[in-house]
Amino acid sequence: MYVLSARLKLALGIATSGLIALVVNGTAAAGFDPYVSGSNGYDVSYVQCGAAAPTGAFGIIGVNAGYPFTYYNSCLATEFAAAQKTGNAAVYMNTGYDPTYTAIDGRHTTQDCATNAASINATQAQQSAWAVGCSEAQRDALYATNQSATSPTAWWLDVETGNSWSTADLSLNRYTIQGIIDTLRLSVAVPVGIYSTAFQWKAITGGYAPPVDGDWLATGQRTLKRARQSCGSSGFTGAPIWLVQYQGTTDKDSVC
Repeated sequence: MYVLSARLKLALGIATSGLIALVVNGTAAAGFDPYVSGSNGYDVSYVQCGAAAPTGAFGIIGVNAGYPFTYYNSCLATEFAAAQKTGNAAVYMNTGYDPTYTAIDGRHTTQDCATNAASINATQAQQSAWAVGCSEAQRDALYATNQSATSPTAWWLDVETGNSWSTADLSLNRYTIQGIIDTLRLSVAVPVGIYSTAFQWKAITGGYAPPVDGDWLATGQRTLKRARQSCGSSGFTGAPIWLVQYQGTTDKDSVC
Protein backbone atom coordinates (compact mmCIF):
# COMPACT_ATOMS: atom_id res chain seq x y z
CA MET A 1 0.00 0.00 0.00
CA TYR A 2 1.05 3.55 -0.73
CA VAL A 3 0.40 6.18 1.94
CA LEU A 4 -0.26 9.76 0.83
CA SER A 5 -0.18 12.72 3.14
CA ALA A 6 -3.47 14.55 3.64
CA ARG A 7 -1.93 17.58 1.90
CA LEU A 8 -1.09 15.58 -1.23
CA LYS A 9 -4.52 13.94 -1.30
CA LEU A 10 -6.12 17.36 -1.11
CA ALA A 11 -3.95 18.57 -3.98
CA LEU A 12 -5.03 15.63 -6.12
CA GLY A 13 -8.69 16.23 -5.28
CA ILE A 14 -9.18 12.87 -3.57
CA ALA A 15 -10.30 11.57 -0.19
CA THR A 16 -8.14 12.50 2.79
CA SER A 17 -8.49 9.41 4.93
CA GLY A 18 -7.23 5.83 4.80
CA LEU A 19 -4.75 4.10 2.54
CA ILE A 20 -4.93 4.13 -1.23
CA ALA A 21 -3.32 1.50 -3.41
CA LEU A 22 -0.75 2.73 -5.88
CA VAL A 23 -1.71 1.97 -9.48
CA VAL A 24 1.42 0.86 -11.29
CA ASN A 25 1.04 0.80 -15.07
CA GLY A 26 -2.71 0.72 -14.49
CA THR A 27 -5.56 1.44 -16.85
CA ALA A 28 -8.04 3.02 -14.45
CA ALA A 29 -9.75 6.14 -15.75
CA ALA A 30 -11.73 8.85 -14.05
CA GLY A 31 -14.71 8.00 -16.22
CA PHE A 32 -16.17 11.47 -16.73
CA ASP A 33 -15.54 14.63 -18.71
CA PRO A 34 -15.74 17.86 -16.64
CA TYR A 35 -16.17 20.03 -19.74
CA VAL A 36 -19.35 21.08 -21.53
CA SER A 37 -19.23 20.50 -25.28
CA GLY A 38 -19.03 23.72 -27.27
CA SER A 39 -17.94 25.86 -24.32
CA ASN A 40 -14.82 28.00 -24.46
CA GLY A 41 -12.17 28.78 -21.89
CA TYR A 42 -8.52 29.69 -21.48
CA ASP A 43 -5.16 28.58 -20.09
CA VAL A 44 -2.58 30.80 -18.40
CA SER A 45 0.60 30.40 -16.39
CA TYR A 46 3.61 32.36 -15.12
CA VAL A 47 3.82 34.43 -18.31
CA GLN A 48 0.49 36.07 -17.43
CA CYS A 49 1.46 36.94 -13.84
CA GLY A 50 -0.18 40.22 -12.84
CA ALA A 51 -2.52 40.34 -15.83
CA ALA A 52 -6.29 40.35 -15.53
CA ALA A 53 -7.82 36.90 -15.86
CA PRO A 54 -9.39 36.15 -19.24
CA THR A 55 -13.09 35.35 -19.45
CA GLY A 56 -14.43 31.91 -20.22
CA ALA A 57 -16.39 28.91 -19.03
CA PHE A 58 -13.25 27.29 -17.59
CA GLY A 59 -9.62 28.02 -16.85
CA ILE A 60 -6.53 25.80 -16.81
CA ILE A 61 -3.57 27.07 -14.80
CA GLY A 62 0.08 26.10 -15.11
CA VAL A 63 1.71 24.83 -11.92
CA ASN A 64 5.26 25.20 -13.20
CA ALA A 65 7.11 28.01 -14.91
CA GLY A 66 7.98 26.04 -18.03
CA TYR A 67 10.05 23.20 -16.57
CA PRO A 68 9.56 20.44 -14.01
CA PHE A 69 11.33 20.60 -10.63
CA THR A 70 13.30 23.80 -11.24
CA TYR A 71 10.68 26.54 -11.67
CA TYR A 72 7.17 27.10 -10.34
CA ASN A 73 4.42 29.55 -11.19
CA SER A 74 4.57 32.18 -8.44
CA CYS A 75 1.12 33.44 -9.46
CA LEU A 76 -0.58 30.06 -9.23
CA ALA A 77 -2.71 31.02 -6.21
CA THR A 78 -4.07 34.18 -7.81
CA GLU A 79 -4.64 32.64 -11.22
CA PHE A 80 -6.31 29.53 -9.83
CA ALA A 81 -8.61 31.62 -7.62
CA ALA A 82 -9.69 33.58 -10.70
CA ALA A 83 -10.30 30.37 -12.64
CA GLN A 84 -12.42 29.01 -9.80
CA LYS A 85 -14.87 31.84 -10.44
CA THR A 86 -15.72 30.15 -13.76
CA GLY A 87 -16.83 27.07 -11.82
CA ASN A 88 -14.25 24.88 -13.57
CA ALA A 89 -10.60 25.35 -12.61
CA ALA A 90 -8.04 22.77 -13.69
CA VAL A 91 -4.24 22.67 -13.62
CA TYR A 92 -1.48 21.54 -15.92
CA MET A 93 2.06 20.50 -15.13
CA ASN A 94 5.19 20.68 -17.26
CA THR A 95 6.85 17.32 -17.72
CA GLY A 96 10.21 16.00 -18.85
CA TYR A 97 12.92 13.41 -18.35
CA ASP A 98 16.62 14.01 -17.85
CA PRO A 99 19.23 11.74 -16.23
CA THR A 100 19.88 14.47 -13.67
CA TYR A 101 16.24 14.21 -12.56
CA THR A 102 16.92 10.71 -11.21
CA ALA A 103 19.03 12.11 -8.37
CA ILE A 104 17.47 11.59 -4.94
CA ASP A 105 18.71 14.95 -3.76
CA GLY A 106 15.78 16.73 -2.14
CA ARG A 107 15.06 18.60 -5.36
CA HIS A 108 14.29 15.94 -7.95
CA THR A 109 13.38 12.29 -7.30
CA THR A 110 11.82 11.66 -3.91
CA GLN A 111 12.87 8.70 -1.80
CA ASP A 112 9.22 7.68 -1.63
CA CYS A 113 8.95 7.39 -5.43
CA ALA A 114 12.31 5.64 -5.75
CA THR A 115 11.20 3.05 -3.22
CA ASN A 116 7.90 2.38 -5.01
CA ALA A 117 9.61 2.22 -8.41
CA ALA A 118 11.65 -0.77 -7.27
CA SER A 119 8.52 -2.95 -7.43
CA ILE A 120 7.95 -2.27 -11.15
CA ASN A 121 8.90 -5.03 -13.55
CA ALA A 122 11.33 -3.01 -15.67
CA THR A 123 14.99 -2.25 -16.10
CA GLN A 124 16.72 -0.15 -13.47
CA ALA A 125 16.85 2.81 -15.85
CA GLN A 126 13.12 2.48 -16.54
CA GLN A 127 12.37 2.23 -12.82
CA SER A 128 14.36 5.42 -12.26
CA ALA A 129 12.43 7.13 -15.06
CA TRP A 130 9.12 6.06 -13.49
CA ALA A 131 10.33 7.51 -10.19
CA VAL A 132 11.08 10.80 -11.97
CA GLY A 133 7.49 11.01 -13.16
CA CYS A 134 6.14 10.00 -9.78
CA SER A 135 8.24 12.74 -8.16
CA GLU A 136 7.11 15.38 -10.65
CA ALA A 137 3.52 14.58 -9.76
CA GLN A 138 4.19 14.56 -6.02
CA ARG A 139 6.14 17.80 -5.96
CA ASP A 140 3.71 19.64 -8.23
CA ALA A 141 0.71 18.47 -6.24
CA LEU A 142 2.28 19.66 -3.01
CA TYR A 143 3.21 23.02 -4.54
CA ALA A 144 -0.36 23.38 -5.81
CA THR A 145 -1.65 22.75 -2.31
CA ASN A 146 0.73 25.34 -0.85
CA GLN A 147 -0.69 27.81 -3.37
CA SER A 148 -4.33 26.93 -2.49
CA ALA A 149 -4.86 25.35 -5.91
CA THR A 150 -6.77 22.47 -4.40
CA SER A 151 -9.41 20.16 -5.85
CA PRO A 152 -8.89 20.98 -9.54
CA THR A 153 -11.41 19.55 -11.98
CA ALA A 154 -8.61 17.87 -13.95
CA TRP A 155 -4.85 17.42 -14.07
CA TRP A 156 -3.22 17.90 -17.47
CA LEU A 157 0.32 16.81 -18.42
CA ASP A 158 2.12 19.23 -20.75
CA VAL A 159 4.31 17.03 -22.98
CA GLU A 160 6.38 19.07 -25.43
CA THR A 161 9.71 18.72 -27.21
CA GLY A 162 10.82 22.05 -25.75
CA ASN A 163 11.55 20.28 -22.47
CA SER A 164 14.26 17.69 -21.86
CA TRP A 165 13.53 14.13 -23.01
CA SER A 166 15.60 11.11 -23.88
CA THR A 167 16.29 10.75 -27.60
CA ALA A 168 18.33 7.56 -27.24
CA ASP A 169 15.71 5.52 -25.36
CA LEU A 170 12.08 6.60 -25.74
CA SER A 171 11.00 4.00 -23.17
CA LEU A 172 12.46 6.27 -20.48
CA ASN A 173 10.09 9.01 -21.60
CA ARG A 174 7.16 6.61 -21.55
CA TYR A 175 8.00 5.40 -18.05
CA THR A 176 8.32 8.99 -16.84
CA ILE A 177 4.86 9.85 -18.17
CA GLN A 178 3.46 6.62 -16.74
CA GLY A 179 4.93 7.48 -13.35
CA ILE A 180 3.04 10.76 -13.35
CA ILE A 181 -0.20 9.09 -14.39
CA ASP A 182 0.11 6.29 -11.86
CA THR A 183 0.66 8.78 -9.05
CA LEU A 184 -2.31 10.90 -10.07
CA ARG A 185 -4.42 7.78 -10.57
CA LEU A 186 -4.58 7.13 -6.84
CA SER A 187 -8.22 8.15 -7.22
CA VAL A 188 -10.57 8.07 -10.21
CA ALA A 189 -12.18 11.29 -8.96
CA VAL A 190 -9.87 13.52 -11.01
CA PRO A 191 -9.52 13.10 -14.79
CA VAL A 192 -5.99 13.03 -16.17
CA GLY A 193 -5.18 14.15 -19.71
CA ILE A 194 -2.29 15.00 -22.01
CA TYR A 195 -1.53 18.32 -23.72
CA SER A 196 0.59 17.96 -26.85
CA THR A 197 0.49 17.57 -30.62
CA ALA A 198 0.62 14.39 -32.70
CA PHE A 199 4.12 15.26 -33.94
CA GLN A 200 5.55 16.00 -30.50
CA TRP A 201 3.88 13.01 -28.88
CA LYS A 202 5.31 10.68 -31.53
CA ALA A 203 8.78 12.19 -31.21
CA ILE A 204 8.81 11.91 -27.41
CA THR A 205 7.04 8.59 -26.83
CA GLY A 206 7.14 6.77 -30.15
CA GLY A 207 3.35 6.56 -30.19
CA TYR A 208 2.56 5.50 -26.63
CA ALA A 209 -1.10 4.93 -25.67
CA PRO A 210 -1.27 5.77 -21.93
CA PRO A 211 -4.33 5.24 -19.70
CA VAL A 212 -5.60 8.82 -19.78
CA ASP A 213 -9.09 10.26 -20.08
CA GLY A 214 -8.65 12.81 -22.84
CA ASP A 215 -6.30 14.74 -25.08
CA TRP A 216 -5.83 18.50 -25.20
CA LEU A 217 -4.62 19.34 -28.68
CA ALA A 218 -2.47 22.38 -29.39
CA THR A 219 -3.66 23.24 -32.90
CA GLY A 220 -1.52 26.33 -33.46
CA GLN A 221 -4.51 27.92 -35.20
CA ARG A 222 -5.52 31.54 -34.65
CA THR A 223 -9.28 31.18 -34.93
CA LEU A 224 -11.87 29.15 -33.07
CA LYS A 225 -13.39 27.86 -36.31
CA ARG A 226 -10.13 26.42 -37.59
CA ALA A 227 -9.19 24.96 -34.21
CA ARG A 228 -12.50 23.15 -33.91
CA GLN A 229 -11.88 21.41 -37.24
CA SER A 230 -9.64 19.05 -35.25
CA CYS A 231 -12.57 17.98 -33.07
CA GLY A 232 -13.79 14.53 -33.96
CA SER A 233 -10.39 13.37 -35.17
CA SER A 234 -8.42 10.73 -33.32
CA GLY A 235 -6.45 11.91 -30.31
CA PHE A 236 -2.67 11.55 -30.39
CA THR A 237 -2.71 9.21 -27.37
CA GLY A 238 -5.72 7.20 -28.55
CA ALA A 239 -7.98 8.96 -26.03
CA PRO A 240 -10.68 11.32 -27.33
CA ILE A 241 -9.82 14.95 -27.95
CA TRP A 242 -11.54 16.89 -25.18
CA LEU A 243 -10.02 20.31 -25.83
CA VAL A 244 -8.49 22.17 -28.74
CA GLN A 245 -6.23 25.13 -28.09
CA TYR A 246 -5.89 28.13 -30.38
CA GLN A 247 -3.93 31.35 -30.13
CA GLY A 248 -5.07 34.77 -29.04
CA THR A 249 -3.84 37.47 -26.70
CA THR A 250 -3.72 34.56 -24.28
CA ASP A 251 -4.15 30.90 -25.16
CA LYS A 252 -7.78 30.02 -25.77
CA ASP A 253 -9.43 26.62 -25.60
CA SER A 254 -12.63 25.07 -26.87
CA VAL A 255 -14.39 21.90 -25.78
CA CYS A 256 -15.07 19.38 -28.55
